[in-house]
Amino acid sequence: MKLSFLIYRYFPYGGQQRDLLRIVNSCLERGHEVEVYTLQWQGDMPPGLEIKIVPVKAMSRVKLYQRFTVWVLDKLAMSPDHIVIGFNKMPGLDFYFAADPCFAAKADEQRGAYYRFTSRYRHFKSYEEAVFKPSATTEVLLLSSLQRQAFLKYYPECGGRLHDVPPGISRDRRVTTKREQDRIQFREEYGLSAGDILVLQVGSGFRIKGVDRSLRAIAALPEEIRGKVRYMLVGQDKPGRFKSLARKLGVANQFSVLPGRDDIPRFLTGADLLLHPAYSESAGYVLLEATISGLPVLTTATCGYAFHVDKAGSGEVCKEPFHQSELNRRLSKMLENLESSSWSQNGRKYGLRDEIYALGERAADIIESHAQIQHRVAS
Repeated sequence: MKLSFLIYRYFPYGGQQRDLLRIVNSCLERGHEVEVYTLQWQGDMPPGLEIKIVPVKAMSRVKLYQRFTVWVLDKLAMSPDHIVIGFNKMPGLDFYFAADPCFAAKADEQRGAYYRFTSRYRHFKSYEEAVFKPSATTEVLLLSSLQRQAFLKYYPECGGRLHDVPPGISRDRRVTTKREQDRIQFREEYGLSAGDILVLQVGSGFRIKGVDRSLRAIAALPEEIRGKVRYMLVGQDKPGRFKSLARKLGVANQFSVLPGRDDIPRFLTGADLLLHPAYSESAGYVLLEATISGLPVLTTATCGYAFHVDKAGSGEVCKEPFHQSELNRRLSKMLENLESSSWSQNGRKYGLRDEIYALGERAADIIESHAQIQHRVAS
């Protein structure tokens, strides 16, 4: 089959982007002809994949996305036998991979009433409706039950087009035993003493990942614990406002920011706890990556993959609605009990489940199956 994948931007360290690459690779392995349309591609290109940079520009993000959609759909109309798979919501898709949460839910729960009168709201709502409205035919691949609940609440007729897919964790994240020598080397490299407690956060888009919540929780720790803590943030974004907040809270000397990188398993091995109090997240792969590497996790229930933390017994999950005081209390308690807990052992045991590595294969199965059905109906 000829498969055309659409994504606004590709960079190596985003969960959405890594999911794209996993599915693309699975489709290439099955012998399909695969191309990706994007505004920007950063990083390596898999052999056999055709990357097409869409040559449009605009002053605003909304206008840019609109021009991207028009340009790509016009191009694809010249070859209508392509199956179109979008990683962003937009018109004209045969399949949508739901890397993002429900926009209508976010607008209701996180924005004021004025927001509905903006051009930004109208654009993203119309693009979401193009995928989920009753007359739409787009098949949707979902990452979590949280997404299913939200989409069904706002678009109840779409249920028959929703398909659950498993995670696509890289197997190099799995650790069956402690890597003590790797841990020692990592901590020496970053100047950590035996008594230091490394709290790690990984993810691009610092605001939505709840970095402000993390800083406040660290600042609220009892003095005897706070003095031992180093908080390391790894990801793609502008850190200025969060460094300012760290100074205001008195924890600037304990806070460091590193850009996105490929050697995250080393950080998971060298850290003592993963802190991920995101405001909203469709999945949150790092929760599973930390779990199967044996790193205890503290997260929020608004992350789609938080249920894996509960299921594995690999850490704790703050309830919804979120309260900073609960995060503060749980962080302090977990740091006090790192040595005596079974979080690490539980997580490594959970990593033995084959289904948590199967995203690419399952997504390719769904695309092939429904594309064949559509072909039979059309013919």
